[in-house]
Amino acid sequence: MKKSILSTAFAVILAVGVNAQGKYVTRTGQATIYSHTVAEDISATNNTVTGVINASTGDIAISVPVQSFSFEKSLMQEHFNNANFMDSKQFPKISLRGKISNFTAVNFERDGTYEVAVTGDLTIKGVTKPVTEKAQVTVKEGKVSVHCKFIVKDISAYGVGKPMGKKKNNVADDIEVNYIAAYDKGEE
Repeated sequence: MKKSILSTAFAVILAVGVNAQGKYVTRTGQATIYSHTVAEDISATNNTVTGVINASTGDIAISVPVQSFSFEKSLMQEHFNNANFMDSKQFPKISLRGKISNFTAVNFERDGTYEVAVTGDLTIKGVTKPVTEKAQVTVKEGKVSVHCKFIVKDISAYGVGKPMGKKKNNVADDIEVNYIAAYDKGEE
């Protein structure tokens, strides 16, 4: 009987401890994209990226509204969103769903910087492919920030078109992505 009560008490304490870590959310993450070719450099920034990190499981979800990318040249933005390239009306979001594979290395309750690996599924234009990328998680004064820089290889594999004719070499096959976000403790 005593063993049963102690086991139950331990299970409750463990569950409360795990739940205390909870979820972290952002609605103001930043994603930048960069394409370099001999013809021109193309870059865009999006400051409306949303994301959730479940500190108890390591699960992550990131959603990037395609039309929110801002380009220096308005014509680039128009081309980016049209049906031949990203088709943002039919495919309004890019998403990443996955897990911090070594999330137990991150202490969400203690200030520090942690190198992590993220594995998951990246979906662009309705095409989903597995990805594994390195990221950095920083915990400071109860806030969590994430930084990740990676290359999306062969954008045409996601159904993303490239310009035709003279401008066909204006967009690189591989696109550099930089993601930075500050996460706050979410509601339980």
